[in-house]
Amino acid sequence: MTPNVKAFFDPETFTVSYLAQEPEGVACAIIDSVLDFDHASGRTSTRSADQIVEYVRANNLRVEWILESHVHADHLSAAPYLQQELGGKIGIGDQIVTIQETFGKIFNEGTEFQRDGSQFDALFREGDSFHVGQMRGDVLHTPGHTPACLTYVIGDAAFVGDTLFMPDFGTARCDFPGGSSETLYDSIQKILSLPDETRVFVGHDYKAPGRDEYAWETTVGEQKALNIHIGQGRSIEEFVEMRDARDATLPMPRLILPSLQVNMRAGQMPPADEKGDVFLKLPLNKL
Repeated sequence: MTPNVKAFFDPETFTVSYLAQEPEGVACAIIDSVLDFDHASGRTSTRSADQIVEYVRANNLRVEWILESHVHADHLSAAPYLQQELGGKIGIGDQIVTIQETFGKIFNEGTEFQRDGSQFDALFREGDSFHVGQMRGDVLHTPGHTPACLTYVIGDAAFVGDTLFMPDFGTARCDFPGGSSETLYDSIQKILSLPDETRVFVGHDYKAPGRDEYAWETTVGEQKALNIHIGQGRSIEEFVEMRDARDATLPMPRLILPSLQVNMRAGQMPPADEKGDVFLKLPLNKL
């Protein structure tokens, strides 16, 4: 099947959220939503998520899944808000437990923080499948950027998260805890083994030098031929050398500390204190 794909671009975090709808029905899935967060004030808002809510309601759609490609380090997830407003089950890769274990320690979360992925409704593994109405979705485990990264292949559309960007921008960084450029290379080969006509929807776009417009849809064939980091059969040795050298120059994402604390909880905030106030931690010299 060829799902109808609607993109929602957040210019503050350069994130693209998607709604994939069955072509002859009303069932849909939401992929990689954004909860707006002002770092300076600590205030959240649902401006970006409300665009999705309004679209779903205006088109009388039925949300069956709210999917996360991975635990994002550059924006907060709006999954709980969307679930409250629209329904659906929240899904992520089963290696979320690795992320929870790693960052549970970094943020000193204590024993009350469950590290078993139970905050999510579904934990997917390589080879799992799910349905969005009459459409089948297949799960590819594509780690390297993080250990828990997934690619969701729904019909002829592959939602790759941060694993690949547009061909003129390249590939994801691999220097977060648990990341690996060697592993990312192998994961990308898995995506590139899909049919050339498979549509590829990327999780971010930063407008490569010389390009005037944001873009987020490409194809497997275009990635194989044109991706500046991995295209034209680049070897794993060349890729690893390039990727590791590039990663050594990159700063940490601006919202990494708030994002990880929230997203490893399926988008929920940390527990409130006895007064009902919620706090995020700022660990020093940990990343």
